[in-house]
Amino acid sequence: MNARTSALRSGVARGWIEFKQTWTNADDVLGQLVFVVLFLGTLFFMRNATLPGTSFSLGAATVPGVLGAGIVFNGLTAAAGYLAVDREDGTLLRAKATPNGMLGYLVGKTTALSLAQLTSIFVVLVPCLFAFSVLAPDGLWSYLHLLGVLVLGMVATMPIGAALGALTSSPRAIGLITLPVMGMGAISGIFYPITSLPGWLQDVGQVFPMYWLGLGMRSALLPDSALAVEIGHSWRPVATLAVLLAWAAAGFALAPILLRRMARREAGSSLAERRQKAMQRVG
Repeated sequence: MNARTSALRSGVARGWIEFKQTWTNADDVLGQLVFVVLFLGTLFFMRNATLPGTSFSLGAATVPGVLGAGIVFNGLTAAAGYLAVDREDGTLLRAKATPNGMLGYLVGKTTALSLAQLTSIFVVLVPCLFAFSVLAPDGLWSYLHLLGVLVLGMVATMPIGAALGALTSSPRAIGLITLPVMGMGAISGIFYPITSLPGWLQDVGQVFPMYWLGLGMRSALLPDSALAVEIGHSWRPVATLAVLLAWAAAGFALAPILLRRMARREAGSSLAERRQKAMQRVG
């Protein structure tokens, strides 16, 4: 077994361990439960609402959009947050000092984050399938379609998240990523059809992956009767694939460059300097 293969195997094992640890941490489990309860509570209050001009449930139409938004939010902010925190506490420096350590580290974080994404989708989707019978109308094909969109969404967002994490100076700067992502959600038709927004906002929303992930999720989980409120009355599968692949290509082009630059700058002196500044802020 060569060194790179060993690093890949170690990374997968590390990611699995980190993922399991999140379910033994009371704060992480509570955070998941709070999100699910809040989301299901929101759907409860939307149960009698319908999409404008149709008799289709607004609650059911909201489910896939929120799932798509979750992929983007976790893919961007969680990936960036991992890098920022691990750089602050010296984890990245230790990985850099180990042969193929950065490869194993990145594989581990990708594994942990991917498993967390799949789990969060499952935890939210299962109750919604019982609450809204119109979801997943094509049975097995709907679930396979959903899985394909989920994988494409993670590929389109996690490299961008890693690139943003490589640019952040500290964990406190993650808010600079979180706020724009929340703004992206407001114009991406997640909680309400994007066709209800002014035309220029629709154009802006379609630049970012959140709209397309929401659209892809809706195409997988909703019947064609929900097309009445979509742009062009179409799921636009080709455009969805093209835009998400474009974001994936941008992420894979930028992330290695920025991560290598970040790794080169990591040294014991820079870590000590950051810790000294942190102590000064606390003091």
